[in-house]
Amino acid sequence: MKDIKERGNLTVVTEFVFLGFSNHPELQGLFFLIFLVIYLATLLGNFLILTAIRINPVLHTPMYYFLSNLSFLDICYTSTTVPIMLVNFFREKKTITYEGCLSQLFFLVTFAGSECVLLAAMAYDRFIAICHPLRYPVLMSKRVCAYLAAGSWLCGFVNSLAHIWLMATLTLCGPNQISHFLCDIPLLLKLSCSDTSANEVALYVASATIGLSPCLFTAVSYMFIISAILKIQSTQGRKKSFSTCASHLTVVVIYYGTGNFNYDQPSSGYSLDVDILVSVLFCIVTPMLNPIIYCLRNKEVKVALRKLCEGYLLSSDSSVQIHS
Repeated sequence: MKDIKERGNLTVVTEFVFLGFSNHPELQGLFFLIFLVIYLATLLGNFLILTAIRINPVLHTPMYYFLSNLSFLDICYTSTTVPIMLVNFFREKKTITYEGCLSQLFFLVTFAGSECVLLAAMAYDRFIAICHPLRYPVLMSKRVCAYLAAGSWLCGFVNSLAHIWLMATLTLCGPNQISHFLCDIPLLLKLSCSDTSANEVALYVASATIGLSPCLFTAVSYMFIISAILKIQSTQGRKKSFSTCASHLTVVVIYYGTGNFNYDQPSSGYSLDVDILVSVLFCIVTPMLNPIIYCLRNKEVKVALRKLCEGYLLSSDSSVQIHS
């Protein structure tokens, strides 16, 4: 299939070539191993979190319900980009079709937007738990949690659908090269030879509603949370209260920190290597870190995972004894 075809007087792109990691052709094998390990660690860590929450009744609480949604989101998000990137390491020409690019973009925007709103919902959960503990069972009932989680997914889906619809109306001209390892809205807008004003407005609106608003909501929630914790007289009480939200706060700082670097870089002054590194941190490394953070900083998760591993080892030993 040709990657560029004629339509009237326009040259229309039907296939894109990724230039990410092209500066280091001699390191393709090493990059493949590194990202394969990161991807497998991401899948394993988040699947363990999901399994531990599902089988352990102690973790059937709103906080861990949202955590299970976050783990599932991270699996989906990293699976949107990493598999095709791993395959491309063995290709001389690292390509993706126009339809494949739009599909990847749809899922990327959906999962990223959903995670922004979900992190705000998790902040609201911690705010109610610490600032209004007596009303927590009512304000964070199963129905409310389901609505918040579904709302997070719906926000990401609607936002992504709007962007993809606007993107599909554009005419993308040559060159068909994307200076990255994935498809992203700003990168595709640079290839357009038609008016992109509606797309740019949609980007600003999405940045304010899906990006900035949940971030501000989370920040304000933690201002109230920290204020409430500082009012607790006992040191043990303050430590216990803070430990319940330390993992989430760490995840939020990493997510928005890397996301800010990824999307708010100057248009010039950065090399392709720096752009790729920042995107790797945001898109690939962060989903791997989330389960690690919750395992290291959350005692209940550590206990649940230990029981899960012990149960697996015991069942393995029993099956070996039966066969022997």
